[in-house]
Amino acid sequence: MSLFPIDESATYGLLMFTRYPEPGRTKTRLIPHLGAEGAASLQRRLSEYVLAEVTAAAQQLPLAVAVHFAGGSQGQMQGWLGDQVVYIPQSDGSLGERLEAAFRQAFELGRAGAIAIGSDCPALKTEHLAAALAALPQADVVLGPATDGGYYLIGLRQPQPSLFRAIDWGTDRVLAQTLAAATAQGLAVALLDPLTDIDRPEDLAQWEQILAQSNPVAG
Repeated sequence: MSLFPIDESATYGLLMFTRYPEPGRTKTRLIPHLGAEGAASLQRRLSEYVLAEVTAAAQQLPLAVAVHFAGGSQGQMQGWLGDQVVYIPQSDGSLGERLEAAFRQAFELGRAGAIAIGSDCPALKTEHLAAALAALPQADVVLGPATDGGYYLIGLRQPQPSLFRAIDWGTDRVLAQTLAAATAQGLAVALLDPLTDIDRPEDLAQWEQILAQSNPVAG
């Protein structure tokens, strides 16, 4: 029996956005602090951690995991993250255009709904995904607010292109602008608990804390 009030006869898409960890092309805001190699290493570790979390969640929840990647090739992605999930190249364009395309692809597969996440929020757990799925039958949009003014998760029951247009991506206005777009369209929105993306030097302490909790030193 499921612990979560979710329609398990339906399958929802879990769209994880990540980038192949090439030095100089990923986690660029952290390059001044970590260096290009260090930033790419962080991207690698975060992606591995988050994918492990969501694939474990998919054992309990009706989620079909697909990794939407930028940089690298299908073979490089499989060599890095394994062959247990589907890999889909991200489309060209802004983050909004890429999100819009990924959701469209998911709904073309007949998904009952879809949830998009990034690879930089290691605090995301099964309970957050379960809460998103539980909210989707009643809400048009589910958003997980990030503490930097963006969002770490967006869930939809059907395509909503307006939510991905005229958004100042990479700024602290993303969540507010998305909520304004949803209101303008008359969409019902459900909000999850806020979490922190690991994007800035001040976020790194939380990542180290999460790692320490995941791998406690035997004593």
